[in-house]
Amino acid sequence: QVQLVESGGGLVQAGDSLNLSCAVLGLTFNAVAMGWFRQAPGKEREFVAGITRSADRTASADSVKGRFTVSRDNAKNTAFLQMNSLKPEDTAVYYCAASRFWAPLSMTRSGYNYWGQGTQVTVSS
Repeated sequence: QVQLVESGGGLVQAGDSLNLSCAVLGLTFNAVAMGWFRQAPGKEREFVAGITRSADRTASADSVKGRFTVSRDNAKNTAFLQMNSLKPEDTAVYYCAASRFWAPLSMTRSGYNYWGQGTQVTVSS
């Protein structure tokens, strides 16, 4: 059974940092690309950042460039999203996702096969 388990969310103030983790079970971790998405109330789920299977390439949304960093530890079957200089507009439920598709890195929801349950990130001003 495939499971993606996010952790590390919480309530922080603007300017603070958080490091989200996504533990992957039931998949060969180094055979999947990983992505992070977020969904704010009343909005569509949007791409935040992604990383290829071998971590040789990453991508991130313009809104988080320079502040968020995606990484992975293939030995620990875990992906990470380091979020610095958080802003109130970063408030959302954050989801990790895994892709077994052939594309090395996707920035769309349809590019991912498996999803976690999400972790809430709230940034107060």
